[in-house]
Amino acid sequence: MDEPQSDPKIRKRREDLTRFLRAEALAQGFDVCRITLPDSIPEAPARLKAFVEAGRHGTMAWMEETLERRGDPRVLWSEVRSIVMFGMNYGPDEDPRLLQGQPDKAAISVYARNRDYHDVIKGRLKEIATRFAARAGADVKVFVDTAPVMEKPLAAAAGLGWQGKHTNLVSRDFGSWLFLGSLFTTADLEIDTPERDHCGSCRACLDACPTEAFPAPYQIDARRCISYLTIEHKGRIDPELRPAFGNRIYGCDDCLAACPWNKFAQSAREIKLQARDDLKAPEIAFFLTLDDAAFRTYFSGSPVKRIGRDRFVRNVLIAAGNSGSADLVPACETLLGDASADVRGMAVWALSRLLPGQDFAVQRAARMGEEPDETVRMEWMMES
Repeated sequence: MDEPQSDPKIRKRREDLTRFLRAEALAQGFDVCRITLPDSIPEAPARLKAFVEAGRHGTMAWMEETLERRGDPRVLWSEVRSIVMFGMNYGPDEDPRLLQGQPDKAAISVYARNRDYHDVIKGRLKEIATRFAARAGADVKVFVDTAPVMEKPLAAAAGLGWQGKHTNLVSRDFGSWLFLGSLFTTADLEIDTPERDHCGSCRACLDACPTEAFPAPYQIDARRCISYLTIEHKGRIDPELRPAFGNRIYGCDDCLAACPWNKFAQSAREIKLQARDDLKAPEIAFFLTLDDAAFRTYFSGSPVKRIGRDRFVRNVLIAAGNSGSADLVPACETLLGDASADVRGMAVWALSRLLPGQDFAVQRAARMGEEPDETVRMEWMMES
């Protein structure tokens, strides 16, 4: 039987443990730390189910497979009593959308321009968890986008911010630029109050989306989202959406960057979260030359590495096709002979955009008959 929560000793211990956690969070470089209960997101299961039933999760089958655990933290771990949500600012030095004015450059999402944040945050959470468990005598589990945890709704319930109309977390102090992590524990802690929605009538994030991936405010269709399509989606990308990609080759920050609350956010203060200079405005031409070994070396320690060289070059070829640069034609022609059908198909599409019609017809006549993959042949025929 639980001890009375009004007991001064219990209350004092709860306060001490909470204070200890907040101090540890700051010491480990987190910018904000708030606490909520495991039953604080009762509306989440129904919303998640509706999202999946509408097919808006695309090919992310794991969302359907983990539906029950994802919708209720107590299903994931029945003993959890408190959930601690951590936020780490990764705000950029400048608006990442400015790179759209340089079509020969490749745009990589701000979060992926340095070390994989999963590694950075999880290492720090483990440090906090170890010390907290020893002090509290409680069990703990830490998660950083590595388990079926609905981090954004939990973060909103804990008071880190609110889920904006782009479905991402928005903070009054850090705008849309917060990495999230969570610590589940069997300890009782002081609970914070949720943050209310401050979006009002603003729809800047919705209007900023290049592919109109938001069917309505607070709803997203991953099948039209550039972040999903360039990172999670395998295979052929809808030809109608490709022109809207511009030079975005890994993720898309447009809806985040458009949020007016970013004016209160400072750029990330830690060097580990600041962008690598060579990933701020890299050349599309260089990325077209990467084979598997070079790709793995160049993106060692980066989240970009996880999608693999073929999917990455597929994305780069879409950017090449959107660049309007004839200088990229030789590299695209070389990739017509690539081992990957995904790469060959996008090389065809890129050339259909970069070559004069007669020159493209010559390429088609010379190569299509030798092409063994049906989807690549579709690309050749699509532009006939």
